Amino acid sequence: MSATIDKKRRQAVQRLSIAAVALWIILLLMSLFAPTTSDVSPRTGDPVLKNFSAVRGDTGSIRFTMADLRYTLERDGSEWVMAETGGYPVRKDRLNTLAEGLETLSWGERRTSDPDRLSRIGLGDPREGGNGILVEVFTTNGTKTAEMIVGRRNEQLYARDPNETISFRAEGDLPPLYTREAWLDLDIVEIDPSAISAVRISDSQGDSLYLTRDPGDGPRSFAPAPPYQNDRLRSRLAASTPALAIARLAPIDVKPASELTTRPVARHITETHDGLEIDLRAWNEPDGHWVTLRAVEAGEGARRAQTINDQAEGWAFKLTEYDWREFTPLVTSIVRRPDPAEGQAPIESNFQP
Repeated sequence: MSATIDKKRRQAVQRLSIAAVALWIILLLMSLFAPTTSDVSPRTGDPVLKNFSAVRGDTGSIRFTMADLRYTLERDGSEWVMAETGGYPVRKDRLNTLAEGLETLSWGERRTSDPDRLSRIGLGDPREGGNGILVEVFTTNGTKTAEMIVGRRNEQLYARDPNETISFRAEGDLPPLYTREAWLDLDIVEIDPSAISAVRISDSQGDSLYLTRDPGDGPRSFAPAPPYQNDRLRSRLAASTPALAIARLAPIDVKPASELTTRPVARHITETHDGLEIDLRAWNEPDGHWVTLRAVEAGEGARRAQTINDQAEGWAFKLTEYDWREFTPLVTSIVRRPDPAEGQAPIESNFQP
């Protein structure tokens, strides 16, 4: 009887010990992960840009400054443009996301106030070469109404007042701010490669070429057409790469066409099976490789051409050198021309810059 009681007592003590250890572990974890007194600030929960809601309707420009880049979104009548591009419109969806983010962004838990540690959460002062982004908001008359330095670490957003070193988690979200190109709607042409029927190429040497294919033919079915039917392709790939180049058009920047300082070095005209024609001219400028576009469409409506021209007219679009060269190949890199000595007269260029 006594042995049974002792056994029950030992089991009860063991259960109580296990429960005590579990409770101690829970309390320890709570102390580790719960916000400490130092994380709390009278500012926590307040808007980061406390004046933005009141002045949002009168905002005339928003400037973003990084250590190696600065760009400005500014109001131009009823639309917003990027000043550094000469006034190219910015994407409305990203602008709306930015405005909502600036209005709802609030201070969260307090973080470091050590100036040497601010760069760890992306809040180094960009005016001193740091990795943060200085955001400044101005009214239409140029008065600064709000400013902050923001940064990211992983998926978390952080912010601080530019005049202070104390930093906070920022509750809310903003669109990516580190590149200006993301604000520009540079998806100018949307053409499926299968829709392309022909391409006319005039190169920097004054030579021209016309390549065509029939509806339903594969991507490497382009062949020289009159008056170049006697040309021989060097390879199917050499023909299909420039022939389908417009379907891969991917500008990386934009500026007014009036700022081009040279003459076009090549011309590339794409035709589709259903009557759309896109005339692209290539420019090799001191500041990079650029193209201009103009579309023409046969038939009623011509809405596709108008859509392209509405976005492209008056602008030059920058391409990477690799992409630009797809629009500017030498004709001799695509075909072998018959020797004039064999009886065929040389073909004259029709390139008109």
